[in-house]
Amino acid sequence: MIVRSTSTGRSRDEHSVVGRSGAAGCGVLGGGATKLRQPKEKLAQNNMAWVEDFSQGAIRLISAAEVLGALGLVLPALTGVLPSLTPLAALGLALLMAGAAYTHLRRKEGSAVVPPTVLLLLAALVAVGRFFVVPL
Repeated sequence: MIVRSTSTGRSRDEHSVVGRSGAAGCGVLGGGATKLRQPKEKLAQNNMAWVEDFSQGAIRLISAAEVLGALGLVLPALTGVLPSLTPLAALGLALLMAGAAYTHLRRKEGSAVVPPTVLLLLAALVAVGRFFVVPL
């Protein structure tokens, strides 16, 4: 049984999935936009030592994927245009964050593993929620 909110017509499950989408989207969008704008050298100075393992082009590609994935989490559901992209964006972001967590583990950057792991879990929950619980 789905319990609908009288004010918005949305179920609690829908609100939960939307909340996770927004949280994951904001978290990834900020980081991706920052990495997209700044050169590799400046990122390395700003406590992102992992950039030394990648070329400037690879960093830009990763950053662009993060930005597009974050937008894909939120915009389709908000606009109603191609909402089926939301779970695909969430799945892509989950894979991207798995790669980020692996990179930090490989570099033995223990505390740096936490943010991508949290974002990985949020993105995975959104993917499952939008594929199975509350499909768009």
